[in-house]
Amino acid sequence: MDQSYMKTRPVLPLVLFMSLPMVLSMLVNSLYNIVDSFFVAQISEDAMTALSLVFPVQNLINAVTIGFSIGINAVISYHLGAQEEERASAAATQGIVCNVLHGVLLTVGCIAVMPAFLHLFTDNALVAELGVRYARIAFSFSIIIALAMAFEKIFQAVGKMMLTMLSMLCGCIANIVLDPVLIFGLGPFPEMGIEGAALATGIGQTLSLAIYLVAYARKPLPVRLARRQARLSKEMCLRLYSIGVPAALNLALPSLLISALNIILAAYSQLYVLVLGVYYKLQTFIYLTANGLVQGMRPLIGYNYGAREHQRVRRIYLVTLMLTAGIMAVGTVLCWAMPQQLMGLFTTNAQTIAAGGLALRIISLGFIVSSVSVISSGALEGLGMGGASLMISLLRYVLVIIPAAFVFSRFWGAVGVWHAFWVTEVCTAVLALLIYRRKTGGASLQKNQQAL
Repeated sequence: MDQSYMKTRPVLPLVLFMSLPMVLSMLVNSLYNIVDSFFVAQISEDAMTALSLVFPVQNLINAVTIGFSIGINAVISYHLGAQEEERASAAATQGIVCNVLHGVLLTVGCIAVMPAFLHLFTDNALVAELGVRYARIAFSFSIIIALAMAFEKIFQAVGKMMLTMLSMLCGCIANIVLDPVLIFGLGPFPEMGIEGAALATGIGQTLSLAIYLVAYARKPLPVRLARRQARLSKEMCLRLYSIGVPAALNLALPSLLISALNIILAAYSQLYVLVLGVYYKLQTFIYLTANGLVQGMRPLIGYNYGAREHQRVRRIYLVTLMLTAGIMAVGTVLCWAMPQQLMGLFTTNAQTIAAGGLALRIISLGFIVSSVSVISSGALEGLGMGGASLMISLLRYVLVIIPAAFVFSRFWGAVGVWHAFWVTEVCTAVLALLIYRRKTGGASLQKNQQAL
């Protein structure tokens, strides 16, 4: 299968060709997140609060499985660019084996800790009970998620963006359709409440995996899964985990951030915990869309890096950065033009809507400048520089924002937490640009390539 177009086509059309299917998929995925929360909010505000509290652990599962799959994607892309298809196949096979093991551990561990975890943030017995009921079903699909994410990144690594778009769209649409059916018991289905939302999510994820398996069986790929390569090798595992672990931590850090902010906000009112949860549902519409561009960029950067096309790597980075800034500008306009209407999708409480509208306007001040951190981190992952990517995420999700939120809240209460977001984005963007330039200078790229 000829993939030379990755280093011959003009950069802007190529980035759009690789990214637009993923952007569309992420838009639908964002819509699913909003619709899913909308239906849960119809159960009760307690149910929506429970979903907000479960979200950090749910995000942790996604972070581990997606993050390691990013490692699979980067290693495959590099070896394909270097014309080493046998090693690319080994990366795919051993990556899937590892991610299945991750799914097993996450299923057992996350279900076990949920009761204690929820009681850290609420003394409302009903909220804790609803959270446990949702988590037991949702987390039971962790192995399915791990397999689906691994296949998604394998298909993306070989340029099959349309197939990954189809799989994600089918899963999200199935989820959206099943949410009201299973939550409220439409037609012959029983009313399941919050458990119905969890089951709808799991069924959607299973459908996505089924599409990948059928596609893999029917059409050949440049990489093939082989039993003879399933035995884990130290060298390949080190390659996969050296990129996958930092990528997983990048994705897991928001869970740590949300938990820390929930502790700060809970001291003022449970209302602000709900506002934060709603914000993270809404911001997926912007950041998941930007993530679609990152997913299109990552295999291009990895392939051209493996082919030693370093100038082309830089052009891909700049084009993707400009496109992402455009998406963030749209998000900023929406949050300023209709913040209370957006909050009103999830609650009818006037006080919550007013507080949430203010939060959206303040937080969105940092959207556009955050493009630098988002794209720099994603590009470094594509280059196999997981440690540098992780440093950007640590700055963005831990080292700057948590201390800033704590200090600002001492002066301005919960509003101070919202201001910590845009202050952090400005500081992190400057540092991210410095880190990216330092790591991708000509000598640095050559040195890293020799190490790989």
